[in-house]
Amino acid sequence: MSAVPISRVAVVVVSYNTCALLRQCLDSVSVVVPPERIVVVDNASQDDSVLMVRQDFPHVVLLPNEENRGFAAGTNQGLRHALKEAPPPEYLLLLNPDAFLRPGALAAMVAFMNDHPRVGAVGARLFYPDGRPQEGAWHFPTLWMTVFDLFPPRGPLLGRLYASPLNGRYREERGSEPFPIDHPLGAALLLRRATLDEVGLLDESYWLYAEEVDWCYRCWQAGWAIWQLPQAEVVHVAGASSRQFRGRSFVALHRSRLQFFAKHYSPEFQRWNRRIVRAGMLWASLQAWRDQLRGQIGADELRSRLLAYGQVFQLTQDA
Repeated sequence: MSAVPISRVAVVVVSYNTCALLRQCLDSVSVVVPPERIVVVDNASQDDSVLMVRQDFPHVVLLPNEENRGFAAGTNQGLRHALKEAPPPEYLLLLNPDAFLRPGALAAMVAFMNDHPRVGAVGARLFYPDGRPQEGAWHFPTLWMTVFDLFPPRGPLLGRLYASPLNGRYREERGSEPFPIDHPLGAALLLRRATLDEVGLLDESYWLYAEEVDWCYRCWQAGWAIWQLPQAEVVHVAGASSRQFRGRSFVALHRSRLQFFAKHYSPEFQRWNRRIVRAGMLWASLQAWRDQLRGQIGADELRSRLLAYGQVFQLTQDA
């Protein structure tokens, strides 16, 4: 198979109030991809993101929205624009605005896809800004993963279970060889255009979270493989410096998970998952009250957590 040059790659970045991070992201990718092949979809940011792109990256394609359309819809907007270009790209890189390519990352991903024509997508090896490795390769969700997410194991022996395949992890992620996976974390995901043509774009009914899991599941159903490539290194900021509880994101995550299960999993799986989630929300509420009594969180934080836990509990009742 003849090699596809980097110039036949398009990059789609969906931004929302991430001006400083977006600048670093575009700095990292604009040195390897022609700017006219980089599409930034801004979902009505309230900061200076749009102005920054116009001033500092004038040749990058900027698609500013007047309202926040959600991540999946914003991504599809960028993909549709990129696919209309002539000649159309052979590969499309979905890159989060808080993800920065290390040198050689994109070239390694493109070379791997060139050599493996039945690989529909490839994910990168992710690192936090301080150099710590970040989990970037995952099995499709299971009930055990729901249990470990809501009831994290304690102690060194149980902690090993948390980082095991039982909890969706891949032991191969610490190695140096590429390996097949169910889905990567979507911070840096290179897609094959032929796979998009067959599988379709992202499901826009997901507002935030799980849209890449859904796409990879459909990719798997269609017979395409997905791999992680350790040689493609990407720095991903998310979660690196803050453990603050964010209620809206927490609720959105669980809403998207329930939506994914309703679309792809059996009714029996969904019943057991809802039971586990309800138990998890009750347990988390007790933990929040305990933390408040110990002075570890204030009254406002307690209210925020209890509100979010209650909303997720209600989602399992409505499903």
